[in-house]
Amino acid sequence: MATDIRLVTDKDAAAIVEIYRPFVESTPISFEIEPPDELEIQRRIDGILPAYPWLVCEQGGRVAGYAYSSLHSARAAYQWSVDMSVYVHPDFRRRGIGRGLYVSLVQILRAQGFFNAYAGISLPNPGSVGLHESIGFQAIGVYRNVGYKQGAWHDVGWWELALQPLPAEPRPPLSVGKIQEDPSWAGMLAAGLACVRETA
Repeated sequence: MATDIRLVTDKDAAAIVEIYRPFVESTPISFEIEPPDELEIQRRIDGILPAYPWLVCEQGGRVAGYAYSSLHSARAAYQWSVDMSVYVHPDFRRRGIGRGLYVSLVQILRAQGFFNAYAGISLPNPGSVGLHESIGFQAIGVYRNVGYKQGAWHDVGWWELALQPLPAEPRPPLSVGKIQEDPSWAGMLAAGLACVRETA
């Protein structure tokens, strides 16, 4: 079964909706209440992709999962920090897809010139905590009872990953388009494939 990690396109929107909808409708993992439709997912891809990578993992011709980074905060001094998220289709869990996507994503973020990554996890979620900590994220704090969904208040834990050493004078991060011109681009995308198993 062929496996590939690649940059997202607008054509992936339907598959992303299929993966993401159950997290919105049935769990507090996402704090959204109404699941976004294809047009909204396309809008989000178009808004994120010029500056931040959004990757999908295809296995056997199906989108098995996706991961993306996004703006951590709009103020200029935060420009070297990103937030990261990953979602895997239930048919493809326990195959290392989430880890593989994150490994590739981190390679690209480093090449772009980002230095800090953050992940917010609705608690309890031992699977997500285990995934993030397996690639080096460290717990840094908890927002207590910060969200109300499905008749209950929920905590959100925050994890941090130092992507690379901090320089005295950082240059502005490069765009995804610019990084695609790098000769090592294909290697960055493929970096996570070693984590992915083809069968459950």
